[in-house]
Amino acid sequence: MIDISGWIYSIFGPYGGWGILLCVFLIFFIDAVIFPTLPELFFMFGFFYQPTLEFGITLLLIASVGEVLGVTILYLIIKKIGVPEKIRRIFNKYIDFLVVSDERIFLVNRFAPMIPFSGAFISLVDRWSYKKCMAYIVLGCYIKYGLILVLAAFFYISFDPAVAQNLSLILIVAVIALSFIASFLKKKRTGVDT
Repeated sequence: MIDISGWIYSIFGPYGGWGILLCVFLIFFIDAVIFPTLPELFFMFGFFYQPTLEFGITLLLIASVGEVLGVTILYLIIKKIGVPEKIRRIFNKYIDFLVVSDERIFLVNRFAPMIPFSGAFISLVDRWSYKKCMAYIVLGCYIKYGLILVLAAFFYISFDPAVAQNLSLILIVAVIALSFIASFLKKKRTGVDT
């Protein structure tokens, strides 16, 4: 089995905490702009590097900055290049099928992923406010990753570091699995395919 955390540490670890923060920033940025990267996993690997609440809070801030920057860049690219009106109508129709069809979908999206490439959706859905979308994206980031951070910190306070890491990884796998299940059930209930 590949030791992902060892691989990450071998690339970014020599630069200390700043290297790990850069890694988390890049993962969240890439996740927002290009393709899904399982940011929960990398967020936790970053926390493993220095499992303190202070470093975790810094990770949380860096993750939100990476995501905001990634979403904003994709938003601006789509706004600049434009898309055919037919595609815009498809995006708007897709949003209308969802249970929540306004900017709050980004809070739901944090736990039941329904909207890939958020920046593209924000630029193409006519009635959404960029500022409101970003507020919900950041709020969702702080809620989800803040909760993960608090639980991981609790594990480190309560258990041996090796046990704490294993429990934290189980937590992340559970979060990812529950997100996929919630997304699947929501898609099935609304009859929407992404």
